[in-house]
Amino acid sequence: MPVSLADDIDILVKAKRSIAGDYLPAEDEPYMGEPQLDYFRRLLQAWKKAILDSSADTLQQLQDGPIREPDLNDRASSETDWGIELRTRDRQRKLIAKIDSALRRIEEGEYGYCEVTGEPIGLGRLIARPIATMTVEAQEAHERREKISRDD
Repeated sequence: MPVSLADDIDILVKAKRSIAGDYLPAEDEPYMGEPQLDYFRRLLQAWKKAILDSSADTLQQLQDGPIREPDLNDRASSETDWGIELRTRDRQRKLIAKIDSALRRIEEGEYGYCEVTGEPIGLGRLIARPIATMTVEAQEAHERREKISRDD
């Protein structure tokens, strides 16, 4: 059963819901103060747990046995679905490394600040993408440089 991109995004939404309570980071409080850091720490941990739980289902399905479709077309379709599923799981494995890196930055006091400029990344961006390491402007500049070097 392949995981779609919508399912992938839904994992973060579910993680946000699982830690939802009275608190949501706000612009009118000290940036990356203890309440905000605690919120993002819990969010990242819940996100990681949800990904790991989801990947455990895939592992179980793989261990249940090979694809046994009698029709060649059905078998090809099933193998394609499994290929998509495995690529998704590989993408999630890389995402877990980024989540671990963000958790490490929280512990080191670097979370929420751009790794290029040192400026605050901003709550809106971090709520939307808790693993962000650059401000929007720095990310756009990085992508422009990357595109130019690919074009050469």
